[in-house]
Amino acid sequence: GTKTLYNPPLKGVRILDMTRVLAGPYCTMLLADLGAEIIKVEHPLFGDETRTWRPPTVHHVSTYFVTINRSKKSLALDIKKERGIDILQDLAKKS
Repeated sequence: GTKTLYNPPLKGVRILDMTRVLAGPYCTMLLADLGAEIIKVEHPLFGDETRTWRPPTVHHVSTYFVTINRSKKSLALDIKKERGIDILQDLAKKS
């Protein structure tokens, strides 16, 4: 038989996701589904507010948040501090 290997069209593309709530996270979810590496940047104390949308939940996190952020990496970063800005700029250069 013939083997078909899925080669995602966005494989090798890195996207820095600084969006929150609905439209932005949905768009980056679709990009992740197409193979892009998504790095979601969140507030260091609160994270994305959709983490707390209830019910329903999975392990105390809203199922909306778990679903919409599937396949994404997550980074808590304080971009009000110099170190946070440095990290963000470094990530942006590589994205």
